[in-house]
Amino acid sequence: MEIYDLIIIGSGPAGLTAGIYSKRAGLKALVLEKHFMSGGQVLNTYEVDNYPGMQGSSGFDMGMKFREHADTLGVRFAEEDVVSLDVQGDIKTVVTNKNEYKTKTIIIASGASHRKLNVPGEVEFSGKGVSYCATCDGAFFRDKITAVVGGGDVAVEDAVFLARVCKKVYVIHRRDELRAAKSLQDVMLGLENVEMVWDSTVEEIIGTKNVEELIVENVKTKERKTLQVDGVFIAVGIIPNSQMYSSLVETDQAGYIVAGEDGATNVPGIYVAGDVRTKLLRQIVTAVSDGANAVTAISEYLMKHP
Repeated sequence: MEIYDLIIIGSGPAGLTAGIYSKRAGLKALVLEKHFMSGGQVLNTYEVDNYPGMQGSSGFDMGMKFREHADTLGVRFAEEDVVSLDVQGDIKTVVTNKNEYKTKTIIIASGASHRKLNVPGEVEFSGKGVSYCATCDGAFFRDKITAVVGGGDVAVEDAVFLARVCKKVYVIHRRDELRAAKSLQDVMLGLENVEMVWDSTVEEIIGTKNVEELIVENVKTKERKTLQVDGVFIAVGIIPNSQMYSSLVETDQAGYIVAGEDGATNVPGIYVAGDVRTKLLRQIVTAVSDGANAVTAISEYLMKHP
């Protein structure tokens, strides 16, 4: 059976970058992608404004450019869903829904998923006013009215960030007190253009081409009201796509795979890159960095473990 130097699980920015760097490093590598199209979450981003040199590019176009780069270099892809891994020993086994592969190293680049509200309009207006990243998309709502859903640190940080550029920011929270750090709360609650909507949940997101209104319901009185907004930022948590790997490698309490900048996990030969890794910032630029760093570390590992 053919033995790969590296198998990359996932074809978002981290996985695609790892594929590109693996080819440049002369490694025999294979990228396994669960979906029929490469790019990961970036495909759902209407416009990317924070990736150097590609300001104003749509997320879809950026994802396609990443894949085109990989294809030009001859990176090998397979559209297969990983079912199980055996990571013991020098040669690892990756079992998919179609094949079984042997490899010396693995990069887990399975990404993370934003926890959804699961309300009408959320899917329809994703990238058209519905966002899960204020630092990514907030600049598009300058002088407009937005809402943030959530009550933790991320939600409050998002509200503070948006308040710098938006005319008004609603913060919708299902409880009557925030879970965020007190210091963050003090900053946000001191802002004149931030208005709290306590004890409330979003029931529906309404619009035509883009988001125009939110229907919110008070969880205590059941009273409903309509908020006129141009955008809604959902910050109710992120779920790392690590369930399959949590019994194989070390994860933190939130489920992120523990690794430093080199991507090395606690299991020799197993690396992680992108949003599924423990780190401060999860954006395209850090995912790309992870993919490059992990392959560089793997090249050094393979020199010691030929």
